[in-house]
Amino acid sequence: MVSFRKKPELPEWLKAFARIDFAALLLVLGLLATGLCFVYSASYRGEATGIVGSWFRRQVFWGTAGLAASAVLLAVGHRALLRLSGWIYLASLVLLFAVLIAGKRIFGAVRWLEIGGFQLQPSEFAKLALVLVLARMLSLDAFPARRFWTVLAAAGLTAAPFALVMLEPDLGTAVVFPVVAAAMLFAAGMAKRWIFAAGGLALAAAPLGWFVLGDYQRDRILTFLDPSRDPLGTGWNALQSTLAVGSGGMYGKGFLQGTQNVLGFLPRTVSPSDFIFPVLAEEKGFAGGAMLLAAYALLLFCYLRTAARAKTADGALLAVGVAAVLFFHVFVNIAMTIGLMPITGLPLPLVSSGGTFMVCTLAGFGLVESVRARETA
Repeated sequence: MVSFRKKPELPEWLKAFARIDFAALLLVLGLLATGLCFVYSASYRGEATGIVGSWFRRQVFWGTAGLAASAVLLAVGHRALLRLSGWIYLASLVLLFAVLIAGKRIFGAVRWLEIGGFQLQPSEFAKLALVLVLARMLSLDAFPARRFWTVLAAAGLTAAPFALVMLEPDLGTAVVFPVVAAAMLFAAGMAKRWIFAAGGLALAAAPLGWFVLGDYQRDRILTFLDPSRDPLGTGWNALQSTLAVGSGGMYGKGFLQGTQNVLGFLPRTVSPSDFIFPVLAEEKGFAGGAMLLAAYALLLFCYLRTAARAKTADGALLAVGVAAVLFFHVFVNIAMTIGLMPITGLPLPLVSSGGTFMVCTLAGFGLVESVRARETA
């Protein structure tokens, strides 16, 4: 008698890994590899020891930690996090409060918590927490996006982390929150009249914002309007950055051959992090910069394709929120390094040196891949 045994079914978490978007994975790994190369170059001094080793080792560590975080989130699944989104959001606010009370002050700003020898930046966790809680809220029948009260509730959820991050102070990171909320509300079907009303209110309130800004933030805006007003002080980074980008020409000066970078005109304290794009543009030219932008564009396409194919509203909104964070960081970082926007502290995703930001960027990738694996055909 022949017996036919049913093949054992793979566990759900293993199926999720089999359904990963390999195009998106290759793009992420390519961007991480690019970051490793140019973090090395940004701290290069002609020897294999000292500062270059420190920056490079940290980049390897945080990149590995971020990939591990994305794998864990892919295995656990986004639905579990969406169910806990309210608690995750509250925990992120507690961490932001803790920064203001017991945070480590660096260059006049209190943005980091020292935990177990590591410096963690809670504002990065808060971005993902806001995306999760808004995705959950806007998918509920009780909160239709076209209603005024829904927009008001979303604004309230956004205002709390925005205000706490502004108190650190960190204007660049704070602006991410309303931009992401607006993108998610738009994707959820917010009425056009609320879009115009919010835009008009923002324009009307913009002049008042000048009086809220700190002295260094006002200096950055004035320097953006006229970089030559203080070329050896507040305008130094902006001028050296645009010189580095422009001097790269079409194909660049070659790896480790950038004069603005290697000779230290572009300060080593910022070139591996917020100013990594000028390092790449000087050494690989317009062609290298264009390839980097193409990689980001394709990754954003993968995220938005996942959002478009998601079977549930909260899954789709989650992917949109993560895509909005990625887009805003790329846009602002590159715009500030080529003189199109004032200097802000927003790093370049997956390429800039960074700890918490790297882990959270890759965690966002894991969440989007969980949506793809579980909610798309």
